[in-house]
Amino acid sequence: MDNADIARVLDEVADLLEIDGANPFRIRAYRNAVRTLETQTASLCHAVDEGLDLTELQGIGKEMASHVAELCRKGHLDLHQELLERVPGGLTDVMRLSGVGPKKARKLWQELDVASVDELEKAAQAGKVREIEGFGERSEQKILSGIQEFRQHVARVRLDEADRHVAPLLAYLRDADGTDRVEVAGSYRRRKETVGDLDVLAITGDDATAAAFMQRFRDYDQVSDVVMSGDTRSSVLLRSGLQVDLRVLPPESYGAAMVYFTGSKEHNIRLRQRGVERGLRISEYGVFEVDEGAERQAQKKGGERDPTAGKRVAGADEEEVYAAVGLPWIPPELREDRGEIAAAEKGALPRLVTLDDVRGDLQMHSTWSDGKNSIEEMIEACAERGYEYMALTDHSKALAMTGGMDAAKLRRQWKEMDEVVGRHPEIRLLRSMEVDILADGSLDLEDEMLDQLDLVLVSVHSRFELPADEQTERILKAVRHPQVDILAHPTGRRLGFRKAMDFDLDAVLEACAENAVAVELNAHPERLDLKDTHLMRARELGIPVVISTDAHNSSGLDLIRYGIEQARRAWLEPKHVLNTLPLKDFLAALGHPDAA
Repeated sequence: MDNADIARVLDEVADLLEIDGANPFRIRAYRNAVRTLETQTASLCHAVDEGLDLTELQGIGKEMASHVAELCRKGHLDLHQELLERVPGGLTDVMRLSGVGPKKARKLWQELDVASVDELEKAAQAGKVREIEGFGERSEQKILSGIQEFRQHVARVRLDEADRHVAPLLAYLRDADGTDRVEVAGSYRRRKETVGDLDVLAITGDDATAAAFMQRFRDYDQVSDVVMSGDTRSSVLLRSGLQVDLRVLPPESYGAAMVYFTGSKEHNIRLRQRGVERGLRISEYGVFEVDEGAERQAQKKGGERDPTAGKRVAGADEEEVYAAVGLPWIPPELREDRGEIAAAEKGALPRLVTLDDVRGDLQMHSTWSDGKNSIEEMIEACAERGYEYMALTDHSKALAMTGGMDAAKLRRQWKEMDEVVGRHPEIRLLRSMEVDILADGSLDLEDEMLDQLDLVLVSVHSRFELPADEQTERILKAVRHPQVDILAHPTGRRLGFRKAMDFDLDAVLEACAENAVAVELNAHPERLDLKDTHLMRARELGIPVVISTDAHNSSGLDLIRYGIEQARRAWLEPKHVLNTLPLKDFLAALGHPDAA
């Protein structure tokens, strides 16, 4: 099993235990283990084979290490099978629906014999859910709405989940003899937040090598089903349910195929139109001069047009494909037909933000709330990444289940900070907090304490179901508070788990612009909040964006790359991102006295 499979099984064990009413501490141990295992790049099964001690990994105790070993050895986990005999596996999807959760999923199962999303939908449509104590008509409608949301995402996987499957697949394919290049195209390459399937393109030397390469692809140990098999194209389903299409290409067509299969469809249509205006045909095979006489002759004979007819003028790499129609190369993240071709023609493509531009991470959590590492460990991890500054943003007291802090606890945290920072002059630690926006729009920390923070983040963690007008007024009140610096994960969405809150986002963004409040692009791949189109609107309004990880352990700091990719899709340059500024300029932007 690969690392993603192991993490998926243990995550489902945690779900099943939660539905089964197990001890919350035991469930949390599984959740923590999954977080750790998801970040591991080296093969866990290889580590087991080598006799390495997995308990050296954070959050992996003896029981978890034995589970990993059992999964590697047997391909399944006995505990997982035992739980599935007690609790229907389909309930793990039910519990993720908006308005359900594990306790309600168990109640629905016990009282209505609902064991899947489909069965729950039928029960809700028949009006049976509202009859159960603790639900009602409003809950029933919310569940039906949540099912629609679930179905929109079920056929797609989050980008980070796709990454976990792509890395070992590419390593396996690139190890084949006679293969010059193997890359992934499609929405994955454009770094969309979710992907439906994977388009893999490869160059091989000759027909015999191509045939052997195709066979190697079909023999990959994660393949559960071969959907289609051919000499130059094959499609398979991985055990994760992800479909992968592989195409083998000659070198002279590789660049054209990368453009074509990267997309988007709308971008490619614009590109082909430019080709037609110049007497060129652009396809996955290359760029060709159109022979109008041969075209007419083929039409008269009723035959199909030869996609490679005419003189080839480009196709081996993407740069020459774009150059053939008078354009510079366009980064994949921009290829959504949002004006990128017009900008390229004018020489006005943005200098997109990169990971190297980021000088600090402005949302993370420590053991003072629900983080897994100490203050010093988080400081050291940020310093190792070359950051000039960082903000520790543990939760405020409203989130009691996270160990959120009141004023007294916050003062104790500051005392520890003062003790630690002296040992780390290489980085500036900002006093901060992720302060809850309460239901009435007030903040979950006294103004006296807010005044003593270097940076104030505010966010919504409750009452997501408020009517749109109430939710809008709630957030507007918060961002108009004079101490607020950043509105964190503004829409509250969690991809595949919870849809965005219903509120007037444009009104909130305008209020942020008016009150000099930055908006966060939360880089956690489960959030990626704000989405790309919202970030483009923020850019139009001149609102600074902050890219932060919301890391709950030191390894979570690496998730910053997903935020960078989302920012690039929104055309953001370093000048649009507040935490690309050097420390002094950053503090000045906040109006901090140290900047003077």
